[in-house]
Amino acid sequence: METFALLLQGLAVAAQPINLLYALVGVTLGTAVGVLPGIGPATTVALLLPVTYKLDPAGSLIMFAGIYYGGMYGGSTTSILLNTPGESASIVTALEGNKMAKAGRGGPALATAAIGSFVAGLIATIALAFLAPWVVKFALAFGPREYFALMVLAFVTVSAAFGDSALRGLTSLFIGLTLGIIGIDLQTGQARMSFGIPDLLDGVEVTTLAVAMFAIGETLFVAAQGKRAPETVEPVRGSLWMSATDWARSWKPWLRGTAIGFPIGAMPAGGAEIGTFFSYAVEKKLSRHPEEFGNGAIEGVAGPEAANNASAAGTLVPLLTLGLPTSATAAIMLAGFQQYGLQPGPLLFTSNPQLVWGLIASLLIANLMLIVLNLPLIGLWVKLLTIPKPWLYAGILLFATLGTIGANPSVFELGMLLVFGLLGYGLRLFHFPIAPVVVGLILGPMAEQQLRRALAISQGDVMVLFTSPISATLLIAAALALIVPAILRARGKGQVLAEVAADGD
Repeated sequence: METFALLLQGLAVAAQPINLLYALVGVTLGTAVGVLPGIGPATTVALLLPVTYKLDPAGSLIMFAGIYYGGMYGGSTTSILLNTPGESASIVTALEGNKMAKAGRGGPALATAAIGSFVAGLIATIALAFLAPWVVKFALAFGPREYFALMVLAFVTVSAAFGDSALRGLTSLFIGLTLGIIGIDLQTGQARMSFGIPDLLDGVEVTTLAVAMFAIGETLFVAAQGKRAPETVEPVRGSLWMSATDWARSWKPWLRGTAIGFPIGAMPAGGAEIGTFFSYAVEKKLSRHPEEFGNGAIEGVAGPEAANNASAAGTLVPLLTLGLPTSATAAIMLAGFQQYGLQPGPLLFTSNPQLVWGLIASLLIANLMLIVLNLPLIGLWVKLLTIPKPWLYAGILLFATLGTIGANPSVFELGMLLVFGLLGYGLRLFHFPIAPVVVGLILGPMAEQQLRRALAISQGDVMVLFTSPISATLLIAAALALIVPAILRARGKGQVLAEVAADGD
């Protein structure tokens, strides 16, 4: 009952006219930028991060959540009509959805993606509202050593989850941790790695790094690929609405996708792409029409899209309750909180409950706005896909630059934007993940502070980190998250080599 009361209070905040406007602007901007090819939700949120800089925290975060959900919705349009997944979580949607579009069933594919996203978002947001208070009660027992262990787990899982190599992920993380050292040490007051430059005394601006690494770096990387074969946008032929058969084949995958995606998104080593592939495998196994998979099965769009959006809500559980980002987009959202001096976690639920519950309630409203916007305006979103690539990426560069100048009017900050943009391009070029860099910059100083506090309390005894059952469990989980995938990869390579040797004989 207490959760219901808090959710109703949140709805009262989210339903204020100005906040409804922020939500509408957020979902519209998020969908518009998310539809554009090659731009996923993380890049969308990073690109639009400076736009919210001057707003009040509640309105800004509500707009931010709308951008996040809108970006997730928009990605399905690109996957279905252009066969270009904006992110890894949309690969499965492109696989079946584009085949449906080529067969003249692009309308039902878009409809089942939109309605499935709405159903999943609605159920997952309600689950978030009821699960969050339980996690907060658990997290209130955390001390410095537990928080440090939690951040170590975050470092390891984010590094291991993104990219093809844990070593590359850890390398990206240490780049972020190094950037986090720059500035004045809060405990000693000494300048660290500022090289005598006054602008570096406040440290590296998270907003600048996020925009540079995701928006500038991505743009430079795409531009460097040169001219490719022209991409064909499949027209939406026939009815946009779903038939009775489509409804009958979609509603169970929507529910199953939600049940799969939400817990996986909430896990520290989760990720939306895991839920979508798992959902696709489940639907293929349970389907009465397995022969259609690979040729445009509607279940292959309905289930993974529901899992994708449920996972997006799931990532907000550890983000809001523990301050723990489990995806690239969640890392950018954490940067959004920090630009207002807010730190997600259990204390935020007690110190600023109106903001937190207003944000959670706004997700319900944003979800409703998106279903109203997406289906009637599908013709408008399709036209966005025809924007020439040079115009598109030139516009992104201009928008990112103007946004950064608006948030931090400084020539030095503009230079940092360029340097970090080139760094982001270089990391992409050599297949290093980007998200761990941002996570390292945000959580690195906090992890250092908690470690210092724990050691100060124990008078320098490092073993204090292992005497608490919670911190010991978290550190063991971090070690397993690093070791187990390496062992599994080694076994997989060994089996492949054995099979090759057997074939040779």
